[in-house]
Amino acid sequence: MKYADAGVDIEKEGEFIGALVSALKHVKKGYEPLDIGRHFTSLIPFGEYAIAVNTDGVGSKVLVAEAMGEWDTVGIDVVAMNVNDTICVGAEPVAFVDYLAIERYDERAAREIGVGLNRGCELADVTLIGGETATLPEIVRGFDLSGTSVGIVRRDRVITGRDVSEGDVVIGLRSSGIHSNGLTLARKVFRDAGYAYEDFHAALGRKVGEELLIPTEIYVKAVMEVIERVNVHGLAHITGGGLRNLLRIGSVRYVIDEPFEPQPIFRVIAEMGGVPDEEMYQTFNMGMGFAVVVSADDEKEALSVLRKYHDAKRVGYVERGKGVFIEPLEIEYSRY
Repeated sequence: MKYADAGVDIEKEGEFIGALVSALKHVKKGYEPLDIGRHFTSLIPFGEYAIAVNTDGVGSKVLVAEAMGEWDTVGIDVVAMNVNDTICVGAEPVAFVDYLAIERYDERAAREIGVGLNRGCELADVTLIGGETATLPEIVRGFDLSGTSVGIVRRDRVITGRDVSEGDVVIGLRSSGIHSNGLTLARKVFRDAGYAYEDFHAALGRKVGEELLIPTEIYVKAVMEVIERVNVHGLAHITGGGLRNLLRIGSVRYVIDEPFEPQPIFRVIAEMGGVPDEEMYQTFNMGMGFAVVVSADDEKEALSVLRKYHDAKRVGYVERGKGVFIEPLEIEYSRY
């Protein structure tokens, strides 16, 4: 099984985005976006600073929350998916707004979603300054949750990935599990195998739905401190697209020779769905939710900082060329 078999075709999605972006021409004079390539967030100038703005949602993870009647973690996810992108340019997230579309009024669900949003903002140390709620019974089934993160960074401290060079090392930060990407494929695999979200799965050690609802890890505090301590060359949030996300920072070849051991959820999906390794590593985070690229000289200090917050280790290195090579599995990705 592949992601496209579950209804999400990464190649066609890229073409769709290209068609959308081709029609976007207008730019406010004096606020032209900074040229940082195809990055995880966008930047506009604001005097000596740049403002980072990006938006994202929880995706089909909301269907699991709705089915389980447990809504107190998806608020963490929506904050995480945004702030983890914001920090990829070295910007500190400072504000967040949410958008909640609902089919019907459910005060319990609203309260639990609020609990998750508050916890996510606490973990990221951002202020939720507002949001919007829309009641759309003819469009939405259950609910949908998305948000927007705003961050700031001095223009002379923007991290684009252009400093990544041969000999650098890649430090990986452990993910908490599936996070908020690839849920459409994961849900189809479990459904086709006859599992309901309430079913206990021995290999997972918990109910399927409980595993899928483990919230996305938030890496803000670790990354903000490591930026202050060492000269960071590149930062990547490993989300949809898996390890191919590294291709968004620097024109180099990333060799991942010591990847994290993926959590059991990934092994279960691969085995039950017959999903090949190449598809797994370009759909899911496979145990690594974030990557920090530094010089070999800074590896030790960077690890000492990052390990105060997360499980972190050296997972690979940078060499000349272009692409991502997962050495133990002999998987090569040449484009994002």
